[in-house]
Amino acid sequence: MKKVFLFLIFINLEVFAYSVLIINSYHKGYQWSDQVIKGLEDVLIKKDNVDFNILYMDSKRVSSKEYFDSLKKLYKIQLKNRKYDLIIPIDRFAYDFVINNYSELFTKKRVLAVGIEKFSHEKLKKLSLENRVSAILEKRDLKGNVEIIEKNFYKIKKLYIINDKSLNGLHTEPLIFNLIHNYKSRLELIYLKEDDLSSLQVYPFEDHSAALFIRFYKNKNGDLNKNSEISHFVKNAKIPIFVTDSLFMDKGATGGKIVNLYKLGENAGEMALDILNQEKAKIILYKEFEYFFDYQKLNEFLLTIVNLDEPYKMIHKKKTFFDNYRNFIDFVFIISPFFIFLILGLIHNIYKRKILEKDLRKRIEFDATMLNAIDSPIFWQDANGKIVDSNNRFCNLLKLPFDSLYGQKLSDLNKNNNAKQIIEIMNNYNLDKDNNEFTFITSNSIERTYLIKQAKFKEEKIKYEGYVTIFTDITKEREIILEKQKNRQFVIQQSKLAEIGEIFSSIAHQWKTPLIEITAIAQELFYTRRSKNVNEDSSFVKDIMQQVTYMTDTINEFQKFIMPSNAKVDFNIQDAIKSMLEIVNHNLKYNNINIHLNIEEQTNLTVNGYKNEVMQSILNIINNARDALLNNHYKNRNIEISIFNENSDLIIKIKDNAQGIKNIDKIFEPYYTTKKKGHGIGLYMTKVIIEDKMKGKILVENVEGGAMFTIRLVQNR
Repeated sequence: MKKVFLFLIFINLEVFAYSVLIINSYHKGYQWSDQVIKGLEDVLIKKDNVDFNILYMDSKRVSSKEYFDSLKKLYKIQLKNRKYDLIIPIDRFAYDFVINNYSELFTKKRVLAVGIEKFSHEKLKKLSLENRVSAILEKRDLKGNVEIIEKNFYKIKKLYIINDKSLNGLHTEPLIFNLIHNYKSRLELIYLKEDDLSSLQVYPFEDHSAALFIRFYKNKNGDLNKNSEISHFVKNAKIPIFVTDSLFMDKGATGGKIVNLYKLGENAGEMALDILNQEKAKIILYKEFEYFFDYQKLNEFLLTIVNLDEPYKMIHKKKTFFDNYRNFIDFVFIISPFFIFLILGLIHNIYKRKILEKDLRKRIEFDATMLNAIDSPIFWQDANGKIVDSNNRFCNLLKLPFDSLYGQKLSDLNKNNNAKQIIEIMNNYNLDKDNNEFTFITSNSIERTYLIKQAKFKEEKIKYEGYVTIFTDITKEREIILEKQKNRQFVIQQSKLAEIGEIFSSIAHQWKTPLIEITAIAQELFYTRRSKNVNEDSSFVKDIMQQVTYMTDTINEFQKFIMPSNAKVDFNIQDAIKSMLEIVNHNLKYNNINIHLNIEEQTNLTVNGYKNEVMQSILNIINNARDALLNNHYKNRNIEISIFNENSDLIIKIKDNAQGIKNIDKIFEPYYTTKKKGHGIGLYMTKVIIEDKMKGKILVENVEGGAMFTIRLVQNR
């Protein structure tokens, strides 16, 4: 039972996420507020997660302080166990009641005031409610109504502005006084504030006058005028009555620029949803006015709209003969010319068909010409694999006329050697593969490279489908790519040869010492030959061979280095770096440069790629570091090489202490060099080798005391 109860609570919370309390200043049936609330309700009802309740204050009938105090006590009891997310007071009485009793009845609740005319920011600040209260203000466009009457109805000379002595009437009075004070035109404006409706009904309105009715809800004794009584006055007035809201539209008013109360309510509903969704408090002025006129009233007072550019609604317009008998007239017009239209339609259809046939022939000829002008062989197959069309290039490829191809499957042409190649290619074609290249041997033994692309077509109307196959000749493009690869290999080798001069110098220094040793041994052997001691001779020979072996190893390593790598192989990066260092070891020692090779334990050192090119890349970095280190004191020249694994990659870091690199962003650019005799392609080719040939990544950065190159090579583990 407890689980069921919790489930029902959950369902209730899910259905009604928000709760809204609407407080109506007036009673139910009071049309002004009813229209506003109807628009508000229609918006909130559409939201399944919003629950709302309505309280009626009946302030038109009773508005004493004692009454409002009693309401306060009643609401305090009613609202004690109810939690609301938003309070919506409708019109002035409800708004003042909510604000004045906020701390006792509505603490921390958000408020949306609807339909009030006078709004005080200062009062909210005093009550610290400026962030809690929003409002949509109703401002009657008195000036707009006066301008409509002035510009359209020239026979009207005098305009009475009718208002009552209610609290709302007092709030509207400043607008009336301001309008009369600033108005300077042909109309005479008179503010009329009678004590009761009966006096107004017998008021001696002059000819050529009209009234702008704002409100007249209470008599001087406080009795509330019924809407039916006000409507009777408006409808039976001897002068045109213009209104400022939709309350008396369709109830005898001649027209006006009005506030549509229902739409005001709709706007308030949308604003309420925004507030529930945590939008900040805001005050907006409702300005969505509408224009309406009563056709019967305009005729009654001989008025005509002559100067209104805005769209307007006309009610009670008398239907014309055409309006009353529209269906009959439409039927006559449809039936009488039916056969004429049918004949004309048939003639037009035949004419259009001839034009379409002519256009279709032109299109077919154009498509055939265009397709035959394309260098790529193209052919069409239906869903069964039969050839339905092709261009001349495809026929030339197979060395067969189109008549021999039409209606045939490729498998039917297997006696043709060229067709056999196409059949084998199509059997291996993969529709989902991006790059489908194949080699085609022509009848004169010329090798061509084609790129194949196949697309499915489908015609829904006639249920026809098939495939279009295009062979694009990319022989020239492949030749250009191969030529670029050869040129790049040449540049790499050229870069390598640029280092040979320095390497030769290093080898020459390396060979000086063993040559001197051999010379000394040979002289000693010559001068001591008389001893004829066999053991001594063997020792001399052993020493000489040791020096010769060292020289041979040196030149062999050099030969291996200068040979270009033609294919990818698996090689040990440690062995490659050590072999490279053996070549330049003497040069580094001669310049008093200390080099340290650090390899992290259990590092996978195997790399698949071009060994000599990788050696050249690292050599370029070492040589650049060597040249930079010559600016350091001879006791402070260090190069550190670190090797380790990171994820599935092999990382090589080469760091020096040569104080860093100026213009570091340009060092990989071709022909950029800071050396007087530099060629500027060493580091450029290093980047090409690592990133293009080895599919790795090389970066350089200035670190504390020098520069560091980081090489990342992908390993297949």
